[in-house]
Amino acid sequence: MSILLFVMLGVFIFMMFRRNKKTQQQQAELQSKFGPGVDVMTSFGLFGRIVDIDEAENKVTLELSPGNLATVHRQAVTKVMEPAVAPEAAPAVPDDASSLTSTEAAGTTAAPATAAETTAAPATAAESTAFPAETPDETLKRLNDEGKKDS
Repeated sequence: MSILLFVMLGVFIFMMFRRNKKTQQQQAELQSKFGPGVDVMTSFGLFGRIVDIDEAENKVTLELSPGNLATVHRQAVTKVMEPAVAPEAAPAVPDDASSLTSTEAAGTTAAPATAAETTAAPATAAESTAFPAETPDETLKRLNDEGKKDS
């Protein structure tokens, strides 16, 4: 019975060391990817681009947005953000209602519409959201106006 207890303790210690070694390898791999210009995410959810790394004090300077810098501990950077791969564009299938023209309704046929004419896809991800894109000045004005309405 005591031999079984020592075996279980040995397995437990082995698994603990194995897990620590794996974590250290992952951390070393992450640290090797660090460098100026790399997009990263911190452990507390801030996204930014590495501007400078201070090896002596274990500090990383992140640019959160143009002109906004934050200095965080090197271990707070937990993920390197890989650039998103754009999905392949599916062939555009025109809507039945949008492909009809007045000449087709009359029985004559018109030249078929091109894919660019039938679909007006937004150029950027910001344009595809439900809200229109704002300039920083418009955002500040809107937020200031909302603050005046509340008081």
